[in-house]
Order: sequence, then C-alpha cells, then structure tokens
Amino acid sequence: MLLTFVILDFPENLRFPEIPKNCKKKNTMQNNTLEKYKKAIRKKYETEKEGKYFDYLYKPSRGQLRDLCWLIFENNPTKDDLNVFSNLLGLDFDHSKKNKFKEKKDKFRPIETFFKGETDPSNIDAINMAAILVDFEPRPFKKFYENSKTEETKPVKRIEKAKEVLKKKSAAKKEKHEKKSKKRSFFLDFKSMFF
Repeated sequence: MLLTFVILDFPENLRFPEIPKNCKKKNTMQNNTLEKYKKAIRKKYETEKEGKYFDYLYKPSRGQLRDLCWLIFENNPTKDDLNVFSNLLGLDFDHSKKNKFKEKKDKFRPIETFFKGETDPSNIDAINMAAILVDFEPRPFKKFYENSKTEETKPVKRIEKAKEVLKKKSAAKKEKHEKKSKKRSFFLDFKSMFF
C-alpha cells in the first residue's frame, strides 16, 4: 500500500474568513436560554412530584414515565406535544399502538436521570417530553426561546418609554420656567418704568 501526501502551499496573505462575533453571541444566548428552560422544567418537576401524578414522579423510573406519558397523551394532546412524541419515540401517537409504545421504555431514560438530577440531557426532544410530563409552559423549547426573546426586548422598550417621558417632563419644566421668567421680566420692566 502506497501512501501519497500532498503539501499545499498557501500564499501568506491568504486568510480564512473569521466567524462574525454576533454569531457566537446568538449561540450563547440560545445556550443560556436552553439552560434556563431545563432549570425551569426541573423546578416545575420539584413541585409536581408532590402533586397529582405523585405515583409516577416521586421516584421516577423509565416505566413509570412511559406510563405517565401514555396517560397524558390519551387526553387530547396539543399539536406541539404530538410532534415531540413523534420526534422522541419515532412513532405517531395512536391508541391502537400501545404495545409498540411500551417497547420504547428506554427512550425515557434521559428524562428519568434528568429528573433525578443525575444527568443534563442534550436531546431537545427528551427535554421537551420532560416539560410535557410536568405540564411546564411555555413549551416546547421553541416557544420558550421566542418568549424569552420578547421578554429581553421589553426592558429596552420600557427604558425608551421612560426616556421619552423624562424628555417631555423636562421640556414642560423648561417651558414653565420660560413663562415664569417672561412674567418676571415684564414686571421688572414695568417696575423700572415707575421707579
């Protein structure tokens, strides 16, 4: 076997394009938002595990989470929830396919370990399914992300409104001050005529 190496000679002034800084910023924001999403789901889990689905969530196992999932999806799931179901499990929700669904127990392992605090899942569909199981809103992550973007722009808008109000108030004060000074100058002129 003969190996051949090719050495490429690049001119010194040839540079590869740099990644724009704003691309990194956007990715960082999305990562921060994903971390916030996971944290919020885990917080919701802590309250829900003592609630209605205590038997499934208090000490969750893959089987219990799978059974809770079926129970939740039997009661009119949303279109977004059905998409998460299909993406995570690789099959569409259908009441007649319960046996196929029962075979998918291992798909709930990342959710089990996430709830137990053992791992931090990277599979967005598993994270979204965790949100469904504890009835966290807004979900899926896309809605949470869009919601957080609008929440971030709200303070900026509030600051802009506050600046406008301050400008109007200072303009009104100036105008009021000018009127007072005109009145004073009129009286001073009137006073100087007689005294």
